[in-house]
Amino acid sequence: MEFGIHIADFTWNSGPERLGSALAAHVRNAEAAGIQRITVMDHFWQLPGIGPVEHDMLEAYAALGFIAAHTEKALLHTLVTGVIYREPALLAKAVTTLNVLSGGRVGLGIGAAWNEEESQGLGFAFPPVAERFRQLEETIQICLQMWSGDEGPYDGSVYRLGRTINSPQALTQPHPYLMIGGSGEKKTLRMVAQYADACNISFSDQSARKLDVLRGHCDAVGRDYDEIEKTAMVPINPDSTAETLAATVRDIAATGFSATYVFAVGMPEPAAVVDVIAGAAALVD
Repeated sequence: MEFGIHIADFTWNSGPERLGSALAAHVRNAEAAGIQRITVMDHFWQLPGIGPVEHDMLEAYAALGFIAAHTEKALLHTLVTGVIYREPALLAKAVTTLNVLSGGRVGLGIGAAWNEEESQGLGFAFPPVAERFRQLEETIQICLQMWSGDEGPYDGSVYRLGRTINSPQALTQPHPYLMIGGSGEKKTLRMVAQYADACNISFSDQSARKLDVLRGHCDAVGRDYDEIEKTAMVPINPDSTAETLAATVRDIAATGFSATYVFAVGMPEPAAVVDVIAGAAALVD
């Protein structure tokens, strides 16, 4: 089981004036503790269930660039990018840039987006769900085309690109790590089977059934189910211990997942989050 730390809350005791130094120390500490993945949300307001919307939130790709500069080994990506926030070519270029500058450690996590309140507040277009899924599939196709070295046009129903040049190319070949987040059975998991290196599903009593659905989609498109990395997301809080997290992670592994991304709720001291995750990793091993 690989462990990732998903940074979902930047409202720390250090305060905004020391957030840069606190984040740098946090990610260095996570790497030193053996945590293999570091991710951030692609949101601009804090999410319900984690904190008030006014809590501190950093823009994802600027934050990933900062994190890349302060780490050496960890896989980095968003968990996950909302497809409505960036034009596909800009997204592909941003991920490529970070992949190159990080020595091949940055990938793409992407999903169909869901936070209508945030979008309305900040002026992002928020199309109906069917349109967002069309955007998602075409964005993935465009990213893969740009990463393949194919400089030809792209002519989709939503996006039309005249020349998909992408230089320099990503260091990770055949393309950067590609995760699709979400557990929708008809569309999301079908796209995972068709395009992705990994899925990410919030762990619940429905997780085993979701993986069965993914297996069915793999059979339908002729994809080897075992090629796809199955990753889960779980929260911790101030009452969590290494032992309680380890027990959950054992259940996650038994269900068929091979990586767990852990995010903290109500834990304003980043070092405490790393301690719980690293302790759980030691117990699971």
